[in-house]
Amino acid sequence: MEQTDAVAALAALAQDNRLAVYRLLVQAGPEGMAAGSVAERLGLAPNTLTFHFDRLRAAGLVTVRRDGRSMIYAARFDTMNSLIGYLTDNCCGGNPAQCAPAAACKPAIKRAKQRTKQTA
Repeated sequence: MEQTDAVAALAALAQDNRLAVYRLLVQAGPEGMAAGSVAERLGLAPNTLTFHFDRLRAAGLVTVRRDGRSMIYAARFDTMNSLIGYLTDNCCGGNPAQCAPAAACKPAIKRAKQRTKQTA
């Protein structure tokens, strides 16, 4: 991941509602969730939610597909994993085995990578 991509992703997530939307989509898994369900679960107005989805899509954090009349949004686990990797790349002077936070994230990263491979 390039620095500009990391900055864009972090900027997109640096807002309460967008972070809540993204976390909900991560919980939904690769199949994603209909925009209406996201709005309902988070209590957001559809026009507000559209704005947040657009920011997350522009940062490469979510995808969207049409299913009948519904728009289905899904988290891009590959981008999330790249961002985590970018942030922890130089952890502890390049020795990530000594970096407690990176070590703690490895099981979650491994699970996310497996989910990404299963949907590919």
